[in-house]
Amino acid sequence: MDAAELELLTETLRRTMTTTTSGTALDAALRDLGWRELLAEHPEPALRTVFRLLGETGTHACVLNDVTGGGTRPLPYAGGAWVVWDATAPGTTVDPELPLRTVPSGAPLPLAAGRRALGWWLLGTGHAMLALARGHALDRVQFGRPLASFQAVRHRLAETLVALEGAEATLLAATDPLGSLLAKAAAGEAALTAARHCQQVLGGIGFTAEHPLHRHVRRTLVLDGLLGSARELTREAGARLRAEGSAPRLVHL
Repeated sequence: MDAAELELLTETLRRTMTTTTSGTALDAALRDLGWRELLAEHPEPALRTVFRLLGETGTHACVLNDVTGGGTRPLPYAGGAWVVWDATAPGTTVDPELPLRTVPSGAPLPLAAGRRALGWWLLGTGHAMLALARGHALDRVQFGRPLASFQAVRHRLAETLVALEGAEATLLAATDPLGSLLAKAAAGEAALTAARHCQQVLGGIGFTAEHPLHRHVRRTLVLDGLLGSARELTREAGARLRAEGSAPRLVHL
């Protein structure tokens, strides 16, 4: 897939996600666009494009099931819990906007591709929060000055961008299970950083139900826990490195 084809695909997917209701309608629309064929033929561009756009647009679809082996297999969640991405399954709902239900337990399964997919989703969500905070800082005037002129605001936005850019570099470099684990952890930490800083920049309006930030913050918290939270994955990576006594070269410079 060349750059022109990828750009056309991205715009088509963005238009679909912004005009189609999340859930079953978006699932059907993505299938009609050839999501599963794209995943089979071009897995990494498919993960990067579709899941990042889900984060940027604030939508959701059951595409993670296709990445983790198909069907509605139980997925590990933070704190030793298990969930399924299935709106019809019995169990407690993890989030009112997502078809994630708790289940008693599950069997081990390959997680590398799923972690990269969730990493891109978290990255897109982080950029959505950054865009909201940046727009507010440019438009808002306090004490006779634009909010964006205050150094503390600039620092928070800059730190958010640095965290997101670093996570993106980690995701692009991830090619194996350990790299995917670290990329998911980096993306989760970056999205949590974005949530914290962007909430501060938006101030009181960011706490209101009328403002869209709270949806992105809640999405970040849920996705960070899926397939291992940033904190859990960091500990897991550290334990693995201690056990092996060495650190592999993850990126060849």
